[in-house]
Amino acid sequence: MKALSYILAFSLGAFIMTGYIYYRLGGKASTGVSKLDQLETIIDERFIEDVDMTALEDAAADAMVTATGDRWSYYIPASQYASYVEQMQNAYVGIGVTIQPSEEPAGLEVVQVTAGGPAEAAGIQVFDVIVEAEGQNSSEIGMEETRNIIRGEAGTQVQLTINRQGETLEFTVTREKIDVPVATYEVLDSGYGLITISNFDSKCAHETIAAIEELMEQNVKGIVFDVRFNPGGYKHELVEVLDYILPEGPLFRSETYDGKTETDTSDAGHIEIPMAVLVNGDSYSAAEFFAAALQEYDYAIVVGEKTCGKGYFQNTITLSDGSAVALSVGKYFTPNGVSLAGVGITPDVTVEVDEDTYAAIYGRALELSEDPQLQAAISALNSADLP
Repeated sequence: MKALSYILAFSLGAFIMTGYIYYRLGGKASTGVSKLDQLETIIDERFIEDVDMTALEDAAADAMVTATGDRWSYYIPASQYASYVEQMQNAYVGIGVTIQPSEEPAGLEVVQVTAGGPAEAAGIQVFDVIVEAEGQNSSEIGMEETRNIIRGEAGTQVQLTINRQGETLEFTVTREKIDVPVATYEVLDSGYGLITISNFDSKCAHETIAAIEELMEQNVKGIVFDVRFNPGGYKHELVEVLDYILPEGPLFRSETYDGKTETDTSDAGHIEIPMAVLVNGDSYSAAEFFAAALQEYDYAIVVGEKTCGKGYFQNTITLSDGSAVALSVGKYFTPNGVSLAGVGITPDVTVEVDEDTYAAIYGRALELSEDPQLQAAISALNSADLP
C-alpha cells in the first residue's frame, strides 16, 4: 500500500505540475500553441541565466529545416539575409576574396581572388591565410564573423594579417563594390574557346551569350563550357542560355509540391559549333541540367567527374523578423524527363583528378595546359563529329 501511495502522490504531483505549466501558458497548451512556442515561453520565463532569444529562435529554425532530412533546404538568419541577396545578385561590397577554414596554419585560407578587385590590387594571393581581421583572430571568431568584418561600406578600409608560407604580412585593403564576373572567356592555344560559368544567378544569361557571340566572331574551332564548382542558380537564367544554344524542343521540366507541371521550350534559333562541358562533383542544380540538356540533344561532350545529383529546386520565403528559409518545393527534370536527384550526370568522358589538382582547379591556380579535364575535352572535340 505504501508503494501505491507513492505512485499516486507522484502521479498527482505530475498532474499538478502539468496543470501549472498549462495555466502559466494561458491555458493554450491544448489550443493550438506549438511545442516550440511553449518551450520558448518556458525558457524565457524560467531559465536561470540570460538567454539571447534571437539566437535561440535561429537555432530552433535551423534545426527544424534540417530535420526535414533535405540537404538542399536551409535557414537564413536575418543577420545574413542581406549578404545572401548580394550573392544571388553577383555583386557585393568587400575586397574580392573567397575564403575557407584552414587548420595549418589556423585561419581562413584565400581560395579565390577576384580579378581586378581590391584584394588583388593590394597584393593578396590565393593560398594566403587570413589570421586576423581588424585585430581579431579569424580562427577564434569563425568564418561568418570574419566575413562580416571584411565586408562594410564602400571606400572604407580593413586591416588584415596574412600568413603566407610562414611569413606574417600586413595589408590595408579598401572596400569596393565588387561586380562578380559570371561568365569569363578566353581563346586557348588549341584554337578552342573556353567559357567558365561561375553560377546561374543574375547576369548569367547575358554574360554567357555575349561570351559565345564574341568567341564565334573570333572563329574558334569550338567552345568548352566549364561548370565545375558551379552551384546552380535561377531557372530563367539557365533556360535563356539553353534557348540560345539549342534547337526547337523541350529544355527543362518541373513539378511543384502541389502537382503542377511546366515545360520550358526552345525556339528554332540555335548555334552550330562543336561543344564540350566540363563537370565535377561540385557541379550542382542548374549546372547539371545545363550539361544534361546539351548531352541529351547530342550537342556537347560532357567531360570530367560524375555530378552531385541535385534534382530539387527551392523557393526563398522571407519570415516576419527578416530571416528566410530556402525550402525545396519542387523537382526538376531534363528535356527527356529524367530526374537527376541522387543520381547526377555520368560524363561521356570520365577524367578523375586527385585532391590537390581538384583544389588547384577550384582556386584557378592550375595552368590550363596542365588541367587534365580540359585537355581531355579538347582531345574529345578534336576527334568528335558534332554540330
